[in-house]
Amino acid sequence: MPSKSTDENKLTEFIKKFPLTKNQQNIIFMLGVTGIALIFISGFIAPKKEKDMPCSSSKIETSMSAKKKSLEESLENIVSGINGAGKAKVLITFEGTCETIYATEEKKNNEASEDKSGEDITRKKESNDSEKKFITVKGSDGGEKALAVTELEPKIKGAVVICPGADDPIVKNRITEAVTTALNINSNRVCITKSN
Repeated sequence: MPSKSTDENKLTEFIKKFPLTKNQQNIIFMLGVTGIALIFISGFIAPKKEKDMPCSSSKIETSMSAKKKSLEESLENIVSGINGAGKAKVLITFEGTCETIYATEEKKNNEASEDKSGEDITRKKESNDSEKKFITVKGSDGGEKALAVTELEPKIKGAVVICPGADDPIVKNRITEAVTTALNINSNRVCITKSN
């Protein structure tokens, strides 16, 4: 096993091969201190994180708006195709907004104990504990996010149809049947009125 002094001698000899002036030694020392300071400071400065909720909620709103528009256009085409209805305009309303269901894990702990003191006295204790936690995953930015399982779209609240042939009871009945079937809603949630 080499002694400590021989290791120090080898290091000293190695350093002597690269003679540095006092000025060069000061520069190397300052660079070392600056590097250590930067490493230390970087621990206090957290990277900027994108705001998840506004970004994802705006994406959901945009997606929902596109689906609503597409559904309204499809329904306008269907109603306009009904004999006697004429060119139709459709408005669909929804209850609430999209709801995201997140993955969870639940831990249950059931304990039962019985204390006997004497022949006649018995005490029973039961405890049921449960703990529910969201399952999280690490995002690309290093932050943790809840794991989304599914997204529930809002229910359709109702529909308004405006068309020239809405004053004819037979046409109105056909439009009501088409809209209630297409949207899977009751007829009392459909308003059909005549346009100018």
